[in-house]
Amino acid sequence: MLSLSIFFEHLCKTTPIFKSDWNGRYFLFASLFFIVMFVWTLDKFVNPAHGMAIFEKFYGIGGVPEMAVYVMGALQLALVLAFVAGLAKKYTYGLIFILHGGSTLSSFPQYLDAFNHLLFFAAWPMWGACFALFLLRDADTKLAFGK
Repeated sequence: MLSLSIFFEHLCKTTPIFKSDWNGRYFLFASLFFIVMFVWTLDKFVNPAHGMAIFEKFYGIGGVPEMAVYVMGALQLALVLAFVAGLAKKYTYGLIFILHGGSTLSSFPQYLDAFNHLLFFAAWPMWGACFALFLLRDADTKLAFGK
């Protein structure tokens, strides 16, 4: 684990996007978070039945029409694209934080059966990352349209 830490420290000191200031690191942080959110968004279009099942199991909302999943997917796509572009950061970063928090908290029963639902615990550091990005949003200006 130490060698991985040394590798990333070296990467940050020698790669132009990272070495001049923290800006490149914020961009990397937001981009990695975007990848996860983008795949979750695509899931609504590729497998709307999965989205319907999630609404029923985790939010207690049964009978969500397939078209509603597509609409939510389109809205989520607009949000994550605005987020990664750095547009209206107070609102996009804030909304990402709130939505991910709702998703994290709605999964609470899975945390009680931890060893059968280990992947759910990844939501907590991601939620923390959302909060950090929200707090540091004004410092994130690299490749951001909404400086």
